[in-house]
Amino acid sequence: MEKYGFHIIGLWESEFNEKTEFVYLLEWKDEDTMKAARDKFMADKEWKEIKAETAKLHGSFVNNIEDRKLKLTEFSPQKQLLK
Repeated sequence: MEKYGFHIIGLWESEFNEKTEFVYLLEWKDEDTMKAARDKFMADKEWKEIKAETAKLHGSFVNNIEDRKLKLTEFSPQKQLLK
């Protein structure tokens, strides 16, 4: 993920509907940057190979990916995250 400019703010593990979920909070400069990085990451040959090898040994870890775009509200405390 770092290779493609993913800036991870936090990572959580959640139990929901008897499944373990991993939730990443990522920060992006803008939506175009996010889409380009995500597309490159999903097409990455090394990542695909690692995912396939892991699935052979332990079964599939990723059944689906759900994206949510969060927009900071006017009334939210402002945080400066990007450097």
